[in-house]
Amino acid sequence: MKKLIFIFVMLCMFSCGDYVDKPKNLIEPDAMAEILADLAIADQSIMEYQNKNLEAGTRFVLKSHKVKSEDFIESFKYYVVKDKMKDIADDAQKIIVKKDPKADQYIKDKLKNKGDVPFLKR
Repeated sequence: MKKLIFIFVMLCMFSCGDYVDKPKNLIEPDAMAEILADLAIADQSIMEYQNKNLEAGTRFVLKSHKVKSEDFIESFKYYVVKDKMKDIADDAQKIIVKKDPKADQYIKDKLKNKGDVPFLKR
């Protein structure tokens, strides 16, 4: 009986695989950071111009990077499951600060004022 339980436990341990398989057209982390930075900038421009379409901005960013939306979604899921999205998001934040130095002060102000910090940064 002990051997049977041991075999069952070993089968359970080795049968566990990845939750998400590596996509065929996986976007590299550096390119993913660039896309996320551009999406964040496009999102802020939509906040400035309320009557514009967010979806059109997203399509433009993906098209400018020559990435299909399905590839972006699959790559995003893959990096989230593999717990690599935080590093990619940090790289995207550095890219945004490099493109707009005023963004660095804005980020620091938001982090100081804990009441306005986004939920995921707390």
